[in-house]
Amino acid sequence: MMAHGALIVGAGQAGLQLAVSLRDHGYDGPVTLVGDEGSYPYQRPPLSKDFLRGERGLDSLLLRKPELLRAKDIEVRTGTRVTELVAGESGGYANTSEGVELPFRHLALTTGVRPRRLPVAGSDASNVLCLRTVEDARRLQDVLGTAHRIVVVGGGFIGLEAAAVMSSQGKQVTVVEAQDRLLARVAGPVLGEFYRRMHEKRGVDVLLRTIVTGLGVGSDGRVTEVVLSDGKSLSCDAVLVGIGVERDRTFADQLGLTWDGGILVDQHARTSRAGVVAAGDCTAAPNPFADGAVVRLESVQNAVDQAKAAAASLCGAMPPKPGVPWFWSDQGAVKLQMAGLTQGYDDYLVRGEVDSETFSVIYLRQDRFIGIEAVNRPTDFMFARKVLASTGEIRRGSDTVLADPSVPLKDILVPS
Repeated sequence: MMAHGALIVGAGQAGLQLAVSLRDHGYDGPVTLVGDEGSYPYQRPPLSKDFLRGERGLDSLLLRKPELLRAKDIEVRTGTRVTELVAGESGGYANTSEGVELPFRHLALTTGVRPRRLPVAGSDASNVLCLRTVEDARRLQDVLGTAHRIVVVGGGFIGLEAAAVMSSQGKQVTVVEAQDRLLARVAGPVLGEFYRRMHEKRGVDVLLRTIVTGLGVGSDGRVTEVVLSDGKSLSCDAVLVGIGVERDRTFADQLGLTWDGGILVDQHARTSRAGVVAAGDCTAAPNPFADGAVVRLESVQNAVDQAKAAAASLCGAMPPKPGVPWFWSDQGAVKLQMAGLTQGYDDYLVRGEVDSETFSVIYLRQDRFIGIEAVNRPTDFMFARKVLASTGEIRRGSDTVLADPSVPLKDILVPS
């Protein structure tokens, strides 16, 4: 490899995996991983679950121990923010907030996403929180030490996972969701209704079709009231905002990269500029499990798979075959596992009894199996992933057979 090696901007799951995969492919130039957080790369999913409950510390979340990264000759610069990227035909350099210039031959962007802010006055108050980083989780833990009434704005995975933790701690939790169901962007109606009833059964209030229009701020600068679109208001001690994420296109514009709601990459994680790859939440890519449509995925699986593809591309190796998209969410004792991309489904069937909190939803399009949502049914999930990795062919005599939880999926779904 030429001098200056590879610079990876963004030290999350994708960035760490990319650095390690470069070494696995025999990349012998310098590898530098730059992140603006103060810690080594760590797992984010536990932040809204085990970490928030105080059951795990940061050391247990680290993706690799620092000494293992040093042994692979991977330099990790924490607490470093890249302010500018300049690239030419044979490399370029990054400027940092510390005034340091970092040269590179190859560049990888794994910058992730940032939480969307609540667009009302008062959203910068100290007790209006988000949950993306370990520091966010620590701030929420501190607030929960004295707060009792919590308003969660947004009925997505982060908000619901945190709501489950907080309600189990005896907090009075209200979830405010603008859509007509929970998880509207990522899951089907059966799952959305199931989670509404499940959380309400555990003491969480859920308000649908409701928008936050204002925040009441007290004399101490803290929010004490959330004003709603129906004219009502909720008294509160803290607000947790989980209304989605945004991707920063600054570096894409600096480098002239194609943008499609994220940095557009191909299945090999290559951007529109030679020598520059991107991976993880910051990207948009055509996905074979969405019939080639460009999608933006925010998941550990996608971050890892794209990072491996990006490393292979930089090393001139053949990238691995795209993996089946899969996701999970733990909310109390309820474990959800999802596989496939279900947008555009034209039929679905429920296996099991929803009220039992052990069921699966099978999604079909033109009689082809395209995805599953499995609640406390890991066997269904695991076999469905195997089938989705092939053609998703279905052997079914009737919908009744497919919906019967006593009939194993292996007798119905057939991997080619």
